[in-house]
Amino acid sequence: MMLDPVTLAETWLGTPYRHRASLRGAGADCLGLIRGIWRDLYGSEPELPPPYGPSWAEAGPGEPLQEALERHMRPVTICRDGQVLLFRLAPNARAKHLGVQCGAGQGFIHACPRAGVVRAPLGRPWARRIIARFEFPRLRNE
Repeated sequence: MMLDPVTLAETWLGTPYRHRASLRGAGADCLGLIRGIWRDLYGSEPELPPPYGPSWAEAGPGEPLQEALERHMRPVTICRDGQVLLFRLAPNARAKHLGVQCGAGQGFIHACPRAGVVRAPLGRPWARRIIARFEFPRLRNE
């Protein structure tokens, strides 16, 4: 049985926001949260992230975060708990924010600069910015 990404994400709640960090209880950004869940599931990360800035409105060529997710996770279109949500938060910017979909009516878990790792409602302002959904790969014994 696969460990539940939502349950793992919940263990990160209250972790302070730290750009490029990925240490439960000490500091994480949104990518660091996903990296930490990945380590809990598989033991090691498939690749280290390249340098990236803190701005969610960063522009530039390509979609490096989406491309990395596509290399290691399965893109999906049907909404399910435990999926990684990829958001584009500013028009004409790269997609740079991540969260974990929680149960019906329970929103999503993500890391944001002012609050750290929190559960937030997945209302219209957030939902309309989702550009892709991904599932963690299944473990070999599943």
